[in-house]
Amino acid sequence: MPLTSTQQQEIRDLTAARIEEAARLYRKSFAPIPVQFDLRGRAAGQFRFRCQGRQREYTIRYNPWVFAADLAHHQSDTVAHEVAHYIVHLLHPGAKPHGREWKALMRQFGATPKACTPYDLTGVPTRQQARHVYRCACPGLLHSLSTTRHRRIQQGTRYLCRSCKSSLQNFGVRSCNPTSQETGGPE
Repeated sequence: MPLTSTQQQEIRDLTAARIEEAARLYRKSFAPIPVQFDLRGRAAGQFRFRCQGRQREYTIRYNPWVFAADLAHHQSDTVAHEVAHYIVHLLHPGAKPHGREWKALMRQFGATPKACTPYDLTGVPTRQQARHVYRCACPGLLHSLSTTRHRRIQQGTRYLCRSCKSSLQNFGVRSCNPTSQETGGPE
């Protein structure tokens, strides 16, 4: 694990402190939120909520690999970013994720209200999407489709080649790197 248990606890404490700060700003109490370090890929953090009937479940997820790459930055900006999503969701249901309410709270936190921040991902394990090779009537042309489109085809959706307008047929090969073009939408 790229973050020590001490660093993870510091980030949990910072998350709780930001929630308390929002409580002071809005003169309203907000419940603590579970924090997990199970996020993978390129994202540094994620606010997630699930609704099952009247029960609401909230979680903030952090990517330990991305955090470890620039811990100080993520402790200040990413923690504020995800807590702002949580607070705005509670106060303004239906607000845009990076809308004016979110930006205003980010400014009150003293953080930069940016939806995405470019950072170096060298050494961060990222998942490569598997690709599925399909062919059409064009001689020698292969189409590289995502797993999502591959599954849709298996469920009956038909995709057409943009050039010859014929249905794509599975070539029976799976790769991790696209070798040709992605096709358009279903017919």
